[in-house]
Amino acid sequence: MAKIKVTLVRSPIATLPKHKLCVKGLGLRRIGHQVELEDTPAVRGMINKVNYLLRVEGA
Repeated sequence: MAKIKVTLVRSPIATLPKHKLCVKGLGLRRIGHQVELEDTPAVRGMINKVNYLLRVEGA
């Protein structure tokens, strides 16, 4: 399965609680932190929900 790189580029401090949980669920901890994730529908859904906080590569 394909991999995608996700980077947190904005702070989730002033966001909705569900959006903070999505960022945490993606494994992102701080601004500039990058993780490599499997390209699954569940991961895509979380990315789409908080896309204004992220940079996605390899999509």
